[in-house]
Order: sequence, then structure tokens, then C-alpha cells
Amino acid sequence: MSDATIPTESAGAAPTGAESGPTSAESALTGAESAPTSAETGAAEPRPPRTALSDEATTLDAADRLRAKRDAFTLDDVIYLDGNSLGALPRAVPHRLAEVVAREWGELRIRSWEESGWWTAPERIGDRVGRLVGAAPGQVVVGDSTSVNVFKAVVAAVRIAQERGAHRDQILVDETTFPTDGYIAESAARMTGCTLRPVAAGDMPTAVGARTAVALVNHVDYRTGRLHDLPGTTAAVHAAGGLVVWDLCHSAGALPVGLDDHGVDLAVGCTYKYLNGGPGAPAYLYVARAHQPRFDSPLPGWNSHADPFGMASAYTPADGSARGRVGTPDILSMLALEAALGVWDDVTIEDVRAKSLALTDFFLRCVEDYVPTGRVQSLTPAAHAERGSQVALRCADAGR
Repeated sequence: MSDATIPTESAGAAPTGAESGPTSAESALTGAESAPTSAETGAAEPRPPRTALSDEATTLDAADRLRAKRDAFTLDDVIYLDGNSLGALPRAVPHRLAEVVAREWGELRIRSWEESGWWTAPERIGDRVGRLVGAAPGQVVVGDSTSVNVFKAVVAAVRIAQERGAHRDQILVDETTFPTDGYIAESAARMTGCTLRPVAAGDMPTAVGARTAVALVNHVDYRTGRLHDLPGTTAAVHAAGGLVVWDLCHSAGALPVGLDDHGVDLAVGCTYKYLNGGPGAPAYLYVARAHQPRFDSPLPGWNSHADPFGMASAYTPADGSARGRVGTPDILSMLALEAALGVWDDVTIEDVRAKSLALTDFFLRCVEDYVPTGRVQSLTPAAHAERGSQVALRCADAGR
């Protein structure tokens, strides 16, 4: 991120692992404090007095429908506002990993690929992720990193688009995308004979045209928290005859996505942020069912072969979402993710979204109340329809 911009995750969409207990909103309040630090004054920094805002925070916490979810996470009294970089640890994960290591690996060994369900984990866990992003079963596979999945999705989408017409030779990319997406898109363009065209995400609907093969867009801008128009952009790309790949890294687990409802072609995302999968947790790839028979992966590994243990020299792709697999699944981190997803069993994404918006609203009010006028600038859209699940504040000396 730029040293002039500080993205901060909303302090309490409960399954993200952010603070959500009796003092979560007060945590947002104290986290917004902007009085001089002890390093600047040489004295201990005083706590702000209780105000109407802190009283409101207590009231909101008492009425919070997700309040009990705090107990599902390993949390202490530290105010944790970085859940959009790494979700907190769900309590169920350590026990599950210990079981996997001691019994499934230590005792069953190779038998666990079948007896413990290791082989089918990418699709099984993919379906659990799919529920959170609005995808029916059989369309999401878990594995690899977001970067690898972006590469698979963009190249495969170009190949599908070019089947429709060889003149489809442009890849549009969100010009403020997370850098890796841009690097991957540029490499994919070279591989497929396309040109790369950076476009502002909000201008995608008018920028697409007869030469557009694929548009790669972030659902939420990682720097500002701006939520982009997934339904409208998808419809515009389709009207021009192209395909769209959505990066859901900063929206999955924080707000409704609706991949199936909005006719999205392909999507990718990580699981270590709002899905609490842990550091280095595997990413996921969504391929709409209609595109699966024509999904031609640029990384045709043995795990995506129709007969992976036949060891044939010629590649025959598997059916369904398994086409998105490449090599041997990273079982330990994958099963940690599966255990982490258990926190969602009795939670709806709509409830999380409602709390996220309430918390970011409250946080911005705290900033307005506590921070001297002109000290910081909020880059986060005020309108709920344009906001993800974070607050981004710009400050001239943010690095310090």
C-alpha cells in the first residue's frame, strides 16, 4: 500500500475475526483516536473521555446479533483492525490440525487420501466457499494461490472468447488493481497474442468493445475500499461479447457477491482474509458451469486429468470444477481452512454485511469526532452501495 494511505478493516464483521465482543464498537472508537502520541509529547497518552459515541457503542454491542461469534475466535484485548490482511484464528483450527497431523498423516498415512477425504477436499471445500459467494455446488475448486488462479482464469477466458472470434485481442484490466493481477494479466496478454489495456474499474462498462476478450476487475479496491458494480459491469462486458474475471479477495466473506445470480464467468479469491483460512491459505477458482466444458487451463496438471492415476502421456481434462486443479493439494492448509469455515455454519453473509456497514459508519463518525479537521481524509465512499468492508484514511505522514 502507499505510505500515504492506511486501509483499515471494519472492526467487527464477526466471521472475519475482527473485534466483535461487548467492546468491539468502543475498539473502533479508541482506534480512531488522533491525540499526540507519547513519542511526540514525552507523556503517556490519555484515554478519551466517555462520550455519547462510546455510550452508543455499548448499546450497539449489547444488541449485536453476531456478538456471541467472538467466542469462536482466539482473541485477546488487543484492538485488531487488520482482518482484511489476515483473519483471526478460529478456535476449532488447532485441534483439527493436530488431528490431521497425528492420526490422518501419522497413523493412516497414504490411506488418508481416500479414507480421510483428502483427494476430494478441493471440491468439497470449494462448495463451502461457493455458498459464501453465491455459487451453486460444483463450480468452485480450492487450491493454489490467487496469482496462479488469476493466470488460469484469464488465459482460459481469452481462449473461450477467441473461439467466438479471432478479433478478440484485448484484455482490459482494472488500472488500480492489486499489482499482481496486473503482472499476471500482462503475461497472459503476451501468451495469448492480446494487448493489455488498463481502464478505471468504473469505466469498464463503456470501455468494452468488439475487441474485448476479457475484463479483469476487482470487486473491491484494496486501497480505498470502494465497491465496484459487479452486476452492471458483468452485463456490459457480456453485451460486448467478452468475458469477465472478478477478483473477490476483498469481498468474499464480507458482503454478498451473487456469482450465479449475476452471470459471472470466472472469479478468483483468497481465503486468508475474511474467510480466516490462516497465513498462506489456499485460494479458489470459480468457473461458471456453462463454461466448464470449454475451460482450457494453461496449467494442465495431473490432478486435473480425467484419469489422474492412469499416468497417460496425453492430457484429457476432468469434468466439472476439477479442471481447475493443477498439482497435489496442500492438505494441511486446506484442512485448516475447512475447519475455519465452520464459523459460518450458523451465520448469513447478509448479517455480516449489515454489521460491517454499521461498524464502518460508526468508525467514520468517530474519526470525524476525534481527529482534528483536515488531519486525515477518508477515501472510503460514504454510500453503502459503493463501500466494501474497510475504512481507508489518507494522511500526509501516514508512514510515521
